[in-house]
Amino acid sequence: MLHPSYTDLMTTINDRMSSDEEKLKSRYSIVIASAKRAREIIGGDEVLSTNNYTKPLSNAVNELYEGKIDIVSHDIAEDDQ
Repeated sequence: MLHPSYTDLMTTINDRMSSDEEKLKSRYSIVIASAKRAREIIGGDEVLSTNNYTKPLSNAVNELYEGKIDIVSHDIAEDDQ
């Protein structure tokens, strides 16, 4: 069983977003963000979570849940450049 569940992750992430940001509507966003972060951890990035699991994907999901990393839409990322 996945902990935290997709529902818990979506609720937690949406609660952190400001009212003018678009809320997550799809699990796909969580999957992509987690996979991307797991690849960064495999590549040598430091784990930001308080719990350090043996699997990079578990660390990535936990970082999302704890608010150590955020999901940013593609449009917002392009505006920052």
